[in-house]
Amino acid sequence: QVQLVESGGGLVQAGGSLRLSCAVSGITFSINAMGWYRQAPGKQRELVAQIAIGGRTNYADSVKGRFTISRDNPKNTVYLQMNSLKPEDTAVYYCNTIRAVIGGTASWGQGTQVTVSA
Repeated sequence: QVQLVESGGGLVQAGGSLRLSCAVSGITFSINAMGWYRQAPGKQRELVAQIAIGGRTNYADSVKGRFTISRDNPKNTVYLQMNSLKPEDTAVYYCNTIRAVIGGTASWGQGTQVTVSA
């Protein structure tokens, strides 16, 4: 069973940066496309960034040019570098495999809270 442990969140002023990490176990990490998702209060969880097995990336329009997703296969870890943070980026951030989310079988970690003050 997959285990996902997100970390790196915190409180930051608008314009600041944070780097999130997600340690993954229980699956063969290197053959899974991964995504970072976020859920703000009162809103549905949304995909903000994804990285394919080969490293190709894709971003939601709201974070394009500010966020960078990367992966370290030997460490079974996926990262999200967040720059130029805005108050609207405030949310709980989660990682997961793209396949499980699309397939409706995803189980979620505890997430990491990101709060951006104006």
